[in-house]
Amino acid sequence: MKGSVCSLLVLVITSVLLTASPGDSSTEAPVRNFNAVLGQSVTLRCPGNLSVHIFRLYLQMQRGQTDYFINGFDTARSLPVTEYMNRTEVNQTDLSVTMSNITVSDEGQYKCIVFYTEMPNEEHVINLKVTAMYSVPTLMAECIHVNGPATGGKSCQLSCSSTGGYPWSEVEWPGLHPSESDNETESFQDPHSKTWTINQTVTYYCDHPTNVSCSIGRTVSHTITICEADSFPLRVNIAIAFVVTFVLFLVLVLVLMKCHCRRPRPNPEDPALGVPLADCHSQPQKS
Repeated sequence: MKGSVCSLLVLVITSVLLTASPGDSSTEAPVRNFNAVLGQSVTLRCPGNLSVHIFRLYLQMQRGQTDYFINGFDTARSLPVTEYMNRTEVNQTDLSVTMSNITVSDEGQYKCIVFYTEMPNEEHVINLKVTAMYSVPTLMAECIHVNGPATGGKSCQLSCSSTGGYPWSEVEWPGLHPSESDNETESFQDPHSKTWTINQTVTYYCDHPTNVSCSIGRTVSHTITICEADSFPLRVNIAIAFVVTFVLFLVLVLVLMKCHCRRPRPNPEDPALGVPLADCHSQPQKS
């Protein structure tokens, strides 16, 4: 009985050690994720055992079923780098490749292969994500009364647009719940840079002043206020300005006339005048 227990214990311990063995072929290395900004640089580091001599490193990009060589090193010979020669730099010390002037086409999955002299080769998967900030969204609003000005309610057509971003992004309206049936989104991807231009027009109903903003790709627009109390129409303001100007002009003419009549006059009996002067308020004599 005692021998059976000991044999079972040895079997369990052996199974645990085999499961925890680093040489287990069923264990896959996790994917390493890197983020890059359009037009800038990113350094892709390959995990490897630096305590063992490494004589070769390949960084390849996976496009469909084909692997395209990016860059790397080989201690015995130079490697033929073509497409990425002018915008990649290899660091043998930390097993990294720095890629500059990032484009949207650089986004995707890469394979990093490390060659050892005293142990099997290793392959690691690298996933590169490219982003580009959208411009500050342009926000415009055009509101009209619903069922006439007396109701106070308005229907506002809101337009939010932004350019130069990647990847494609939804338009968000913080704090608002626009009518989904009246939403219209237009988007365009530049054929060269692969960046997006996005514009969305929505309809929003309100009956009191409301602050509105929109965001595209985490870039937020300025805030505007819609559904404010109506001011006088433009033509009413013009008419009021004209009446006020006319009244001021009339008052000015009357003041000038009154001042003219009050100026001192020469004596009508002065013989040097020859002709008597009429007074401002005198009436013409009847013949």
